[in-house]
Amino acid sequence: MNSLKYIIPLIVFSSFVVDCNQTEGADKTTLFKAPEKPIIQSKIDSVKYKAEIYRLDTLFNKLYKANAFNGNVLIARGKNIIYQKSFGYGNKQSNKLLNDSSIFQLASVSKVITGVATLLLYEQGKLNLDTKVSDILTDFPYTNITVKHLLSHRSGLPNYTYFCGEYLSDTVQRLSNQHMLNIMVKHKPKAYINPGLRFNYCNTNYALLALIIEKISQKSYSSFLREDLFIPLGMNHSYTALNIDSTKEHLTCGYTMKYACVANDCYDGVLGDKGIYTTTYDLFLLSTALYQHRLLANTTQQYAYTPHSPEKKLSNYGYGWRMKNMNDSLKEVFHNGWWHGYRTSFHRRLKDSLTVIVLSNRLNSSVYATWRIYAAIDGPKASGIKQELDEE
Repeated sequence: MNSLKYIIPLIVFSSFVVDCNQTEGADKTTLFKAPEKPIIQSKIDSVKYKAEIYRLDTLFNKLYKANAFNGNVLIARGKNIIYQKSFGYGNKQSNKLLNDSSIFQLASVSKVITGVATLLLYEQGKLNLDTKVSDILTDFPYTNITVKHLLSHRSGLPNYTYFCGEYLSDTVQRLSNQHMLNIMVKHKPKAYINPGLRFNYCNTNYALLALIIEKISQKSYSSFLREDLFIPLGMNHSYTALNIDSTKEHLTCGYTMKYACVANDCYDGVLGDKGIYTTTYDLFLLSTALYQHRLLANTTQQYAYTPHSPEKKLSNYGYGWRMKNMNDSLKEVFHNGWWHGYRTSFHRRLKDSLTVIVLSNRLNSSVYATWRIYAAIDGPKASGIKQELDEE
C-alpha cells in the first residue's frame, strides 16, 4: 500500500504541501477539471508536534488498555499527519492485527463522500440542487422534494431500513438502491413530515442521492466514485460494498464488544448512506484535497458547511456534514457512523485545517468522544473542556 512508506514504528507521520495561493470563491470556469492529487513532501518537523504526539499516544494507549478502543487513528493539521497508529485486531479469529493498510466500512461517514460526489456534479453544471427529485427519478412518488432536501435531511421521508423489510421476501439476499426505490413507488410508505419543515436524519435521502448520481453521470455509483473521486485523488484503497473483494488481505471484520463478528445482511446492497470501505490514509487524502480546494471550490464547500436547519441551535447539518461551534472560530464539520460492528468518526476543524479520523471495527463508543482528542491536541488550556458524545 502506498501509505506504507510513511510508517515509522509506533508513531507515523507524513507531510503534505498546502497550496497557499488558493483564493476564496474559485472561478467556476476552473471547476470542470478533474480533481488533483494533494502535493506530497516527505518530511515533518517532529519536534514541533512532540507534545501533541505524546498526549495523543497517551490517550489512545490508555483507551486500548482499558478495552475501550480497537481501531485506526489518523490526526493531521493541514499538510502534516502528526499522529497515525493502529490498536488491536483486524480479524480476531485469525489473530490478525490492524495496520495502516487496514480497510474499514465507513458506515454513515459514507454520506460525506456521497455529498461531495453530488456537489461535483453541481460544479460540472450537470445538476441543479433545486431540482425536484421526481424530475430526475421520474417514478419517484413524493412531490416537492428537492436535491437540497435530500442533502440536508429535510425531505421528511421514512427510513428504508424500517419500511423495506415489510415488503421483502425471504429469498431476497441483497436489497439494491433501485429495489428500494421500486418499493417506494409501489407502496409509497407514509412520509414522516412535509419536505422542508424540519431536520429529520434519514438514510433514505442518501440512498436516493446515489441513484441521482447514477442517473446524471450515466455511471454506476461505484464507478463514479472510483473514476471521478478515488482514482484522481490517489485513494487507491477505497471501494464500495459492491466492488470490494471480501477476501482482500487488509479487509477488517466488524465486531460486537465481545468480538463476535457481525454478518452482512440484505441492506448492505444499498449504497450512498453507507457502504464505502477505505483506510484512514485514503480518507485523509480526501480531507487534504478539500482543504487545498483541489476537489471542490471554496464557494461550493461553504454551501456544504452552511447550517440548513435553523430550528437546530446547538448543532446542525449542511450538505453531507454535521457541524457544531457554528458561530465562533472553532467551527467543526464532521460525520460519524455506526453499522455492523463498525463505529467511525471523521472530523475537520476548519480554522486550523485539522483532520481527525478514527475508524473502529468494534462497537467502542469512545470513537465519538472527539473532545478528548481536541484536548490532547490543544494542550492544557483545553483540559477542562468536555462535550457530549456526537450523534451518528
